[in-house]
Amino acid sequence: MAHSFGAQLQKLRTSAGMSMGELARRINYSKGHLSKVENDLKPPNATLAKLCDQALGTGGVLFRSLPPAAAGSPVASGPGPDDEVLVVAFADTGALHYRQLSRRLLEAGTGELLGDALVRGSRAATDRRTVDALRAGFDQLRVLGTMTSPVPVLGQALAHLQTVQTLTRHGDEPVRQQLWVLASRVAEYIGWMSQEAGDDAGALAWTDRAVEYALTGSDPHLASFALVRRAEVAMYRLDALGTIELARRAQADTGAGPRILGQAARCEAQGHALAGDALAYERALERAESLLATASDAEAPVLGSASVSDQVPLARGWSLYDLGRPGEAAAVLDEQVPRIPEVARRARARFGARRALAHAQHGDVEQACSVARDVLVDAAHVDSATVRVDLRQLVRTLGRWHTNSAVREIHPDLMSLLHLQEGVGWRGQPGVQAQASPSSSLRTWDASGNPSSS
Repeated sequence: MAHSFGAQLQKLRTSAGMSMGELARRINYSKGHLSKVENDLKPPNATLAKLCDQALGTGGVLFRSLPPAAAGSPVASGPGPDDEVLVVAFADTGALHYRQLSRRLLEAGTGELLGDALVRGSRAATDRRTVDALRAGFDQLRVLGTMTSPVPVLGQALAHLQTVQTLTRHGDEPVRQQLWVLASRVAEYIGWMSQEAGDDAGALAWTDRAVEYALTGSDPHLASFALVRRAEVAMYRLDALGTIELARRAQADTGAGPRILGQAARCEAQGHALAGDALAYERALERAESLLATASDAEAPVLGSASVSDQVPLARGWSLYDLGRPGEAAAVLDEQVPRIPEVARRARARFGARRALAHAQHGDVEQACSVARDVLVDAAHVDSATVRVDLRQLVRTLGRWHTNSAVREIHPDLMSLLHLQEGVGWRGQPGVQAQASPSSSLRTWDASGNPSSS
């Protein structure tokens, strides 16, 4: 026990000349909770370790002494090869189903499996104007994706991808190449929306397919952006080392352009913050700021978020919380979140949830509840699995002030949005988290964006 987390915390606190009550006050945990941690009667968590490191000035010693995070979930296999047909259907309940079926099976006369007649395609002439129209349609779809649930957006994106893929068989160069590049962008977006719907395995599988399409269209750099997307999935899984490794691999492609490299550096910075390494975080964020300030990539549509023009300040506010500095995080996000356009509901919900969480962890309970009230409106519209990660943590954090009137007022609305039973999440109890559907060629989401087996 001499080398336990609790013993180490007690030793560092005593060396700093700080009483248990004073440390508890600074990190906004109860003295009783901290006493149980020091006596190894209650397990520590990453948030508490980072807050103690910051309060005691120990440079991340306590955080690094925590047990390593559990390995991430296995990656499901991707969609079928190009000789398969993508079939999409909506149920009356709003659930989305999609399946890859063999084209040979359909052509053999078994289209009745779908309950619909099989309409055979015909050769369609394709030119640059067709490509421009398809790009414009995809741009409009991305706008819709900033303000609504990922489920209906996924349905339209899958249909759009099928249209682009079909036309690649009829276009001549360079139009055919342009269509494959567009197909890669649509597939990458489907991966992002899959992650938002809570399907990490589907997100990674579609990202891999996007790389295949890009290579067919002679765009070798999307593979680097795919690593950024994988790093973001790892970050939401709280896998700091995986986030850093994938982001660094993306930056090895020096020809990828400043936008991709800048987003990779930004993601690396967030990974370092998650790991509690403030110095490495600052260095990576400085690189990101420099690269994104000069980004002039001409690809269309743009890779990554199109609704947030300045990613670095928001990433800074996000990361300061992970570094155990919630007060500074709240101050940055208080300034930056109101600048996000009102139509960008997804971004407002994501960073607004982190803003509320930072205020709560800093002890500004009434302000946290006030911010959360605004977040609930945007979060209800976009129904994002990644936003719910912070909202669940917010429920657990506010549980430390469960007798506060503002907390008691907002608690039922938070629970309703998170699809949790009343009472779950108080006093540090974990909330229920949606799980990705099993690896299969058939995936389903209900009307709330939660994946389920079908």
